[in-house]
Parts: sequence; C-alpha cells; structure tokens
Amino acid sequence: MVAGHDPLLVALSVVIAILGGYTGFGLAARVRGTGSADRRLLLACAAFFLAVGVWTMHFVAMLAAPIPLDATYLVLPTVVSFLICLLVMGVSLFFVSLSEPSNARVVVSALLLGLGIASMHYVGIHGLAGTFHIEHQRAMIMASAVIAVGAAYGGLRIFLARHGGMRLGLSATAFGIAVSGMHFTAMHGMRFVHGPPFTHGAIGLAVSREALALVVLPLCFLIIFGFLLLLVPEPRSRSLNPAPAQADTDTIDAQATAIDRNGFDVDDAQTQKMRLTHRPVGHAGVAAVTRVPVEGADGTRFVETGRIRSIKANAHYTLVHDGSRERMCPWAISQAEARLDPDTFMRVHRSHIVSIPLVSLIRKEGNGAVVELDGEVPHLVPVSRVKIAELRARLGLASRGA
Repeated sequence: MVAGHDPLLVALSVVIAILGGYTGFGLAARVRGTGSADRRLLLACAAFFLAVGVWTMHFVAMLAAPIPLDATYLVLPTVVSFLICLLVMGVSLFFVSLSEPSNARVVVSALLLGLGIASMHYVGIHGLAGTFHIEHQRAMIMASAVIAVGAAYGGLRIFLARHGGMRLGLSATAFGIAVSGMHFTAMHGMRFVHGPPFTHGAIGLAVSREALALVVLPLCFLIIFGFLLLLVPEPRSRSLNPAPAQADTDTIDAQATAIDRNGFDVDDAQTQKMRLTHRPVGHAGVAAVTRVPVEGADGTRFVETGRIRSIKANAHYTLVHDGSRERMCPWAISQAEARLDPDTFMRVHRSHIVSIPLVSLIRKEGNGAVVELDGEVPHLVPVSRVKIAELRARLGLASRGA
C-alpha cells in the first residue's frame, strides 16, 4: 500500500502531524501557568488541535493512498473517528494535568491515547465503501498500535516537561513522524479485495474523495494558523505590587550572572561584599510569609513554608516542590524571594530558591554546584558559581570572610 502513495501528499500529511503536535502540546504546556478558567480553555484548545492534527494527517494520507477509484467515504464512521480522537486527547491531557502525575498515570494515559489514535485510524479506514472489502495483517495492526502508544507517551512527556522553542519543535517533530509512521505501518498491512458493490442507501450517507478534500483543506489552514499564532510571543507580565527590594535583587542577580558568564574571579573581596551585604529582606515593613499559594485542579491551596524544599522559576510563575511533587505558584521567582524569610531561604541560582535547613547534600559540578533537598522524593537543584561561597558559609562549611 505504501509504494503507490503520492509523495507530495505524504509529505504534507507528516507536516500537518508535526504542526498539530507543536500547537497542541505548546498550548497544553501552558495549562499549569494559568488560572482555573483559562486552564480549562487551554486544555480544550490543546485537545482540539491535537485531534485535528492527527485526524487531518490521517485523511491527507488517505488522499495520497492508491485506493480504488470508486471508493467513497461514509460520513458517520468518518465523523466518529474524529470524535474518538478528540475524546481520547481530552481525557488523556486532563488526567496528566490534574497534578504532578505518577509514572503509572502517564503510562495509563499513553495507553488510552495510543489505542484511541489506532482506533481512530481503523474506524476511519472502514469508513471506505465501494466494490471491495478490506483485509488487515494482524502483525501490522499490533505494530501500528505499539507505535501509536509510543507516540502518545512521548507526546505526554512533552506536555509534562513543558518544553518550549527548539526543544518543543524537536519533540513535536518526533511526535508527528511517529503518528505518521503508525498510519503508514497500518496501511502497509492492509489490502483491498474486490467483491460485490455496496449499496450506499443501505449503509448510510457517503461523500467522494473530492468532497473529503474540501473538508480537509480548511482544517490544514486551521492548523497552520494555530501554529503561527502560537509562535507570537506573549507580552511579559509585571508584578502587581513591585517593591524596591525586588528590583534590587534582580539587579544583583543580573550582575552576578554577568560575572559568572564572563568567567571572572567571583571569590574576590568586592564580589563577596556585594553578595553578602545585599541579602533579600522582603518588602519594606512586611513580615515574611508563612504560607505560599499553589494552584490545583480544585482551586488555590496554601503550602506551609516549612514544607517547601525548593522553588523553581517557570516563565512568569514558579514551581514549588514540597518534598513529594511540584505545584505551580502564581508568584514570580523574585516575588517569592522577596516574600520568604531570608534566614531560611536562599536564591542559589537565577532560577532556583532552596530551603537551607533541608539541604542534605552539596557537591561540585562543572563550574557550579548542585544541592540535594531531602523529602519523600529527593531532588537536585543547581547552584550558580557566584552563590557557592555564600551557600557553603550558610551551611557551616566555610567562613563568609574566607
């Protein structure tokens, strides 16, 4: 079945799968960085673009296939195939977006999504009607299902990793190629066997290949439009209550980062003095907070600061690790630094804050260092080179004046 395909339409089907994957997972990656109402809208849009991308790829590839000239497409199975794809996309993304999912939940969601994609394919294939019937090789059915599950698992990992830019592009390319590979693997294992003609009046409404092309074409433009729209950069948001201390902290970290990147000696007396005399002190006249807000599927909850191991920057928001999982916090990294107790928390990297009492390990790594935070799920946090001396001093490993 693969040998007689139109190469241009095959290439278009792969591109559509890649663009649909990029748009869908790009939108899904933003789910955790929004409020409850926007989260639902983004999740629905992500599921829609993924479903449209996979479904459109399937039927563009079908237009490329050397199927019998008298073949038509039954409307009901064709519509049902899209609904299957949309349903499994939405359910799978919903399952993994409720909270930080376990590996078991990701695997179950990938199985559901992969088998749903495979079901969409075979339901769509059996929407073909004409003077033939279709036979499949069982080995190719199994192989296509395995590829679909693998593509689904990789796609969900894209969502969970919240990749952006080039990494998202590479991951979406792998996803699109895998989904296309699943389709053409299944097509390789099927053949048309001529037989008595079907009566369309008995089996339902049917449309021609040309009519199907008129449906698929605007969907291709929709996917391209969504992809281009996703590439438009978001405006940078500002803190609602900026404080001078926050601005000062950002300036100091920018200077420290510049020193780190230029490779200067960061342990000279002047740098040590700058670093140690500009410790974050929070908002003027405001005591350090004792609880930090985190977003959940049921709303905003609050985590006691004593349970917090680390805080990691994530675009305009942060991820709070409580020793067992990460949850999204609406504060920016500088806002979190300004509001937390500086005697307990320290910003060890431009993107990371750690709880000093909960550091269980520190070791040199490259030009910087890493620390391990204890908990049910211990995790590592990078330490920039300009922060190593201060961190070691606060851990009792060296004198600050050394």
